[in-house]
Amino acid sequence: MKQKLTPHGPPLVVATAHTPRGLTEAAALRRGQADIVEVRLDCFARRADDVRSRLPLMRLPAILTARHPAEGGAGALAPRARRALMEEFLPLAAAIDIELRSASVLRHVAADAARRGVVRILSFHDFRRTPPLARLRRIVADARRAGADVVKIAAFLRGPADLAALLQLQALEGASPLATMGMGPLGRVSRLALAASGSRLNYGYLDRPQVPGQWPAARLRALMRETRP
Repeated sequence: MKQKLTPHGPPLVVATAHTPRGLTEAAALRRGQADIVEVRLDCFARRADDVRSRLPLMRLPAILTARHPAEGGAGALAPRARRALMEEFLPLAAAIDIELRSASVLRHVAADAARRGVVRILSFHDFRRTPPLARLRRIVADARRAGADVVKIAAFLRGPADLAALLQLQALEGASPLATMGMGPLGRVSRLALAASGSRLNYGYLDRPQVPGQWPAARLRALMRETRP
């Protein structure tokens, strides 16, 4: 039986599947190799049968997301297409990830998730920079008001000050479930530092990286164990 995902708890490793090979690897994962699988439904919009065949086989709980094109989504999918993907696979989800900008458009998906006991992650991604700390705190507050069980922030780090901002955010806002991560040259360092600071969800890749600064999921898990406070 799959373990359920709960918002509160120690840092977890999320293995992200966004390619056919990654999806196959995800279906083969066992507990101890990762904690959760994330399936990027937007990357499989033209290959939904791959998800239909692999997702029911997964031993680990699954986060499902169909990412907005402005926040790294594949295929420039319209809201209706993204909503249809989320609705089809929601019965197999332990959690869903919806961008804060999509909270209104996908509100019916979020409401259905809440009725099913599925964890709702509201996320924000900035692939160019890290917003100032005050702006990051407003994003967190907005996400929580919109019904987030977990808030996720991913930002591009242009230098040490940006990493410091995410660490401060984790320290100030981490009493409620928060996942923070950096991208870019300091991305790998940030993911270990933020996991050690309490980031609830910590993402590594299966098959190949999708953004700069990611660890392979298995390596991330090993390093998190080594650097655990």
